[in-house]
Amino acid sequence: MEKISLFNGLACYKQRLTSFNRQMYAVMVAACFLPFISPAIALFVGLVFSLVGFRHESMHQHTSKILQASIVLMGFGMSLSAVIASSQSGFLQTMVSVAVVMTCGILLGKLLKVEKNTTLLIASGTAICGGSAIAAVAPILNSKSYQNSFALIVVFVLNAIALFLFPFVGHRLGLSQEIFGNWAAIAIHDTSSVVGAGAIYGEEALQVATTVKLIRALWIIPLSLGIVFWNKGSDKKSIQFPWFILLFVLAIVFANVFPAFHDSYVHLNWLGKRGMVIALFLIGSNISIGDIKKSGPQCFALGIILWIIIAVGSLFFLMP
Repeated sequence: MEKISLFNGLACYKQRLTSFNRQMYAVMVAACFLPFISPAIALFVGLVFSLVGFRHESMHQHTSKILQASIVLMGFGMSLSAVIASSQSGFLQTMVSVAVVMTCGILLGKLLKVEKNTTLLIASGTAICGGSAIAAVAPILNSKSYQNSFALIVVFVLNAIALFLFPFVGHRLGLSQEIFGNWAAIAIHDTSSVVGAGAIYGEEALQVATTVKLIRALWIIPLSLGIVFWNKGSDKKSIQFPWFILLFVLAIVFANVFPAFHDSYVHLNWLGKRGMVIALFLIGSNISIGDIKKSGPQCFALGIILWIIIAVGSLFFLMP
């Protein structure tokens, strides 16, 4: 009887704890719609949630969808002419940076004795768009779950640091909105952190960073094809096209072709920005200290060195 009573007590406690976690997440998600909750604050609160043990696994499953939907909605608030200008100026920079990062990543991976698949995943995430690139490349490599986890953890941790570090460095160096936007799009891994850093720095930086980063994300396709041919026997059908980028472009075009609905576009753009804040909170709350420790120093060393190469190299290239 005592064992049954103890079991029931533990089950009741676990149920209450789960309910409390859900309530805390609901409160924070609602708070993300308030104007004073910035992307940086949302990410920081998410990290605090993770440290104190607040977890909501079912909510984390929707992070990618929330992120992609938010980016599409933000497209309604962008100028088509500015997007075209950013596309033309960012194409060469993107091509060079992707080639440099992938080459350096493969060489450093061999030097640091990091597993081949983990090396390619980290290099892909650094070169293009963080978790999205890793998710696209992983099935092509047929990588194991722990290799995917290691790569994602390295990228997510560096993303969290970048969100705070890049705006600080940009202000210290007196970077213009345009230069900072391009730098963030090239040197920060994940789209969410690029948008977050751009939002912190300024409205123009946000538009430039978002546009260039999404154009950069299109390189998932040629990179995936390259990996397919490099790893003969891989399934070419595994390549996943980032459809949300196409929807983002269509949103920009629609808003510029039909300007009569301007007031509605303003609301949709606002909703996209608030959705991005929610996504950053969820990303922060999904970073586990235990997982970070399991990743190993070699993986982090590879990610950090690649990050320094692309951050310093791209800034040197962009500075007048």
